[in-house]
Amino acid sequence: MRRFVFTLALAGSFIATAVYGLPAPSSLSAREKQAVAPRATPAPRPQTPTAVIPESSRPSTAVVIDAGHGGFDRGGIPGQRVPEKKMTLDVAQRLKAVLTAYGYRVVMTRDSDVFVPLGTRVAIANSYRDAIFVCIHFNAARRGSANGIETYFYSSQSLPLASAIHYYVAGGAPTPNRGVRRRGFYVLRKTTIPAVLVECGFLTNATEANYAQSSAYQQKLAEEIGRGIRERSLVASTSAANRLAANNTTVPLQPFIDQTHYRDPDLARSKRGKRSSKSSSKSTSSKRKHSSDSDSEKRSSTRKKKSAPAQTEN
Repeated sequence: MRRFVFTLALAGSFIATAVYGLPAPSSLSAREKQAVAPRATPAPRPQTPTAVIPESSRPSTAVVIDAGHGGFDRGGIPGQRVPEKKMTLDVAQRLKAVLTAYGYRVVMTRDSDVFVPLGTRVAIANSYRDAIFVCIHFNAARRGSANGIETYFYSSQSLPLASAIHYYVAGGAPTPNRGVRRRGFYVLRKTTIPAVLVECGFLTNATEANYAQSSAYQQKLAEEIGRGIRERSLVASTSAANRLAANNTTVPLQPFIDQTHYRDPDLARSKRGKRSSKSSSKSTSSKRKHSSDSDSEKRSSTRKKKSAPAQTEN
């Protein structure tokens, strides 16, 4: 009996120790909740908002940018210090960035220092129906004082585009305004879409060559050309379009010089030199030919004279 009581007392002490050693119900449920509850998600880092142009407001017109020359075609005239191909590519790439920010679809005829034939450039432009074609060039002349900005077009549908681009580029440049000119350059004559060629200054002029090599000036040229592209639809078409409207809502239609049958004296000097060399070579060759002809005639006459006595003697 005593053993039974002692056994019960001993078992009771073990049970009490086990019970009192367990955590309280409230603390147990808290631990269960901590084990089951998901970890807190860290707050997202603030990001710089990117300007997204709505699809409906993006321009439907594609812009084909043509950086003049490239590769083995250095551009300009012999002995020119600043390579035209590099300057045109710099401005064209900046123009691409400007137009892309506006939402335009931009196509480059060349995006590196490679040579692209004129026919390929025209084919790229004509492969886009709803597009415009903008050629970037710099001028060169034998006369070092020749300077200024000029813009070329050929077809009548290209005049508003040429007017808008020239209005802003020439208006913002610290060099003279040489005006808008109509001329049948291959890339302008063979394209079926509005096409212009912008001459951004003379690299043979020391002042304008320094401007052209400045990144700030290259960026300014790109922005002004891009502005002209954006606002080409605002070009006035009335007879009073030469005056800018007071509310600045229109761009004047520029008067132009028709040079389809005229050669610019500044740009024709190098060609004249080549022609004179060709003409001199032709004259030299003709002199040689004439002298050879006269020599042959003399020889034939001598032969006839020698043969004549023989005939009489016979």
